[in-house]
Amino acid sequence: MTRGLTAAGVHVPRFRIESSTIGEAWGVDHASGIERKALPAADEDAVTMAISAARDALDRGNANAADLSFVGLATTTPPLAEEELAPRVVRALGGASDARTATATASPLAGLDVLERAVEADGPALAIAADAPTGDPAEADHRLGAGAVAFLVDDDAPVTLVDSAAHSDEYPGVRYRERGSEEVDALGVTTYERDAVGESVAAVVSDLDVSEPAGAALHQPNGGLPHRAGGRTDIDGAAIERGTVVDRVGDAGAATVPLGLCAALASADADDATVAVDFGGGGGALGLAFAGGLDNAPSVDERLSGGELVSYDRYLRERGYVVDGEVAGGGAHVSLPSWRRSLDGRYRLVAGRCPSCGGLTFPAEGACGVCHDRGAFEHVELPREGVVDAVTVIGQGGAPPEFVPQQERDGPYAVAIVRFTHSGEEVTIPMQLTDCDPETVAVGDDVRATIRRVYADEGIPRYGSKATPI
Repeated sequence: MTRGLTAAGVHVPRFRIESSTIGEAWGVDHASGIERKALPAADEDAVTMAISAARDALDRGNANAADLSFVGLATTTPPLAEEELAPRVVRALGGASDARTATATASPLAGLDVLERAVEADGPALAIAADAPTGDPAEADHRLGAGAVAFLVDDDAPVTLVDSAAHSDEYPGVRYRERGSEEVDALGVTTYERDAVGESVAAVVSDLDVSEPAGAALHQPNGGLPHRAGGRTDIDGAAIERGTVVDRVGDAGAATVPLGLCAALASADADDATVAVDFGGGGGALGLAFAGGLDNAPSVDERLSGGELVSYDRYLRERGYVVDGEVAGGGAHVSLPSWRRSLDGRYRLVAGRCPSCGGLTFPAEGACGVCHDRGAFEHVELPREGVVDAVTVIGQGGAPPEFVPQQERDGPYAVAIVRFTHSGEEVTIPMQLTDCDPETVAVGDDVRATIRRVYADEGIPRYGSKATPI
């Protein structure tokens, strides 16, 4: 059997901002070659984007999360400076507790690194890159975007890894983040940066056993650098263009090159070669060469062409640059042990079927909500699509204190009673709505459950299902 990529999934945040909008606000453009970029909402981060992209990949590959033997997550923007994040993703997907996991951070190279590790693993594996870097609003932030991509890896794959190569040297100051800071920075020495990236990319490409690739996703912090770096190789401009996405998603850190790889593989034929090469900021580069095409990959072009454009003041709020995020009190506090016990319900909408009457109860604890029997529930996973039975909008001052940071950035939000149906039985669940104008959701609307950040308690982010209109 040939081992490689069997499917891919993508998540691009709903909000977008045009570079010209940012340039007009500052009177200068620090986003060369970037037309627009993606902006995560207040309840999105690397973990939620990773889960969304992973679910997309599993659905497209008709795969079961419980069969995964390895899950790797790459990000330069973890919600916590020190914590294994991949196990959160495994739990949210319904994966097995004995699955091997890896969380790679601190470098854009992490995206290709976890992909190579997934190919080297045994059994079905998942490699995810999800990122949303931030920077100085007056400079570095102009080019920084967000996005996520996941690759499902297994045997008998249409896309195989045929070679890998690395280059190691020291190039300090090209891209870095100071200890304790959340903002990406660079020394801004243009020629030095071009030479560092160009030399590293060229060295890797020359070591890869591949000729005339049809697609190439090269390190792309802006729209010009991949072509400049590719100019030092024999890769033609059309191939580089197929793997360039930074012009529409922004610099998404560890996810940019993997997103470009996904775009290139989606248009590749069975006998085409595709390469992906990323640069590590302080030095070093990693490259992977693939053969084949991925027919069931999502159209990255379609995902990047949509979205909702926002103003620059809305952009600053969503990024959290102009809000303090301070929380007073704890009206919605749930102890961490209690929260953990309810994760199956929060992540995968696991309800309880009554052994006496067959009715559904959510969450799956206590007495049956239909006949009030206290027998042991059979656990069933509800479908992720439901219907709005009731909806209301929560304005400023009307929510528990934990939701103040979200309202500072997103404004008022809607809460709905959503009805889910499983095998003819119905159950209703109160859910916050996301990815929508809260005033436009009405009774009878179809919605889909998605994992988003709920709030942070004692410094630890908590995640659960919210509903987004279909």
